[in-house]
Amino acid sequence: MSRFAEVVARLEAVIESRRGTDAATSWSAKLLADTPLAAKKLAEEAMEAALAAVQRDKDALAAESADLVYHWLVLLAAAGVSLDDVAAKLEAREGTSGIAEKSTRNP
Repeated sequence: MSRFAEVVARLEAVIESRRGTDAATSWSAKLLADTPLAAKKLAEEAMEAALAAVQRDKDALAAESADLVYHWLVLLAAAGVSLDDVAAKLEAREGTSGIAEKSTRNP
């Protein structure tokens, strides 16, 4: 398992352990209880990561990517989507070009 996968697995467990806890003392609990807020935070972090990339700031991009991954994991958990669900979608696309795959989606 890669270092990234190990960290994500630990973070996923921490996020799940916060489900139902006091939102006043846990940011994860607050986001898990408020899917629209979790989605908003994910969008904010994606924009910040994109801006860091445009600015060619590797350290900021790494930091913003960490925030992005965290908020993505929380949003998935809040929405009841597992990493296995995401993996199944990725596996279904293996061997298909991105252009070809996008052309099969409904607008």
